[in-house]
Amino acid sequence: MSSSAQTLLRSDLSQTALLGEHVEILSGFAFDASLFSDTDGIPLIRIRDVVRGYTETRYRGAYEEKYLVQPGDLLVGMDGDFNRALWTSEPALLNQRVCRVTAQAQTLDQRYLYHFLPYPLMDIWHQTPFATVKHLSAKSIKSIRIPLPPIAEQQRIAAILDKADELRAKRRQAIAHLDALTHSIFHSMFGSPSPTSAELAIEDLAASPKGAIRTGPFGSQLLTSEFTDDGVAVLGIDNAVTNTFAWAQRRYISEEKYDQLRRYRVWPGDLLITIMGTLGRCAVVPRDVPKAINTKHLCCITLNRDLVVPEWLHAYFLQSETARSYLRQTTKGAIMGGLNMGIIKNMPVSVPPLALQQTFANRVAAVERLNETHRKHLAELDALFASLQSRAFKGEL
Repeated sequence: MSSSAQTLLRSDLSQTALLGEHVEILSGFAFDASLFSDTDGIPLIRIRDVVRGYTETRYRGAYEEKYLVQPGDLLVGMDGDFNRALWTSEPALLNQRVCRVTAQAQTLDQRYLYHFLPYPLMDIWHQTPFATVKHLSAKSIKSIRIPLPPIAEQQRIAAILDKADELRAKRRQAIAHLDALTHSIFHSMFGSPSPTSAELAIEDLAASPKGAIRTGPFGSQLLTSEFTDDGVAVLGIDNAVTNTFAWAQRRYISEEKYDQLRRYRVWPGDLLITIMGTLGRCAVVPRDVPKAINTKHLCCITLNRDLVVPEWLHAYFLQSETARSYLRQTTKGAIMGGLNMGIIKNMPVSVPPLALQQTFANRVAAVERLNETHRKHLAELDALFASLQSRAFKGEL
């Protein structure tokens, strides 16, 4: 295609059309929840399954064929974050609060639509009031205006974005393989009980009997109104929820307030465990952490380094079936799921010799260095993709 022809096609992106005139939208059916099953029947897509691309729910009743979703169909979650995704698993039924959006092939390319939708859906999300959960309607989707150049130009744009997205997918796949390698290292070294391991509890591994296992300040000790723009960092669930330490929302208190709360100080090498919300996620505090305290929904453990290596205990907490089974059983049946200090302190730990723990930590550190390189490259690819996406629908690609 000549440059002049490309310029002509790009100028057409200023022409928009109502999405409802170029798509078919099928809203999910309210299937009878009493017929849901974990094992029997046909797979059923619920709103939580849209992004992850698979379902663990099955339906044992009768259904109309039109509600059967095929791999590659474009789905939109109608509650919460208004996510869109292509279904990647086996054929499954479309449950309520999920819709399928199908482009009319003569005028709208399905891949072009897939790449375009996040922008208007985010705009609708920001404009939608909510009490507990935001709701999206099919009418709102139909009212979206979409740039509609000729189908060949749509396909050209989609192909460029597909290629960039493919690079991101490969990088995420490499990261997933490295995560699996860490799990493999742990289970190859500690999967079978060792006669040299000591059977202890978490509280036996703490640095001292008092204050080494602690939650953050409660109630009036730390008010949201006391947060400042800088000062002493305040760590919360979001810093450990991904099972690795990460800076998310930045919160600070003044030095004066810290003087009142210094007993909640977090130190490098401490193990953080989420005890409310997403339970049992954990992270090791890095060496370069600034002065910080933890909040009430985060348990912080300062460890006895003569007994345990933090990175090993972190892996044990996440990967040992003994540890995970203990947490499942002790929190089961609670009115509001939560881990208390007694549950954490009493968690059994089969502790191998310190030298073996350090060998494991060294191997994992080597994997983590490689993983960090991949994460940096993924961040760069994400930024590139966002730029391409923005330019694509402004007619600048």
